[in-house]
Amino acid sequence: MKKINKILLLLFLNCYLLSYAGPPCPTCPPPSGGAGGTTPGAKAASPIDMYVYFLGIVAFLIIAFVAKKYKTQKI
Repeated sequence: MKKINKILLLLFLNCYLLSYAGPPCPTCPPPSGGAGGTTPGAKAASPIDMYVYFLGIVAFLIIAFVAKKYKTQKI
């Protein structure tokens, strides 16, 4: 159980570091309260969008690992 805790801690730490969106655009004006389009030149997506498939695969592997482990223990 100690190994899985270490693995999960490292996984969450890596996900946190990879999903950090960075500082806001310094040249962009502050957002207004009105509805409208996006500001020209503003970022359209956050960097975590690049890792959606990777995070899905990691989640599937963790689920499979835990299911196999509990199946072998026959709880």
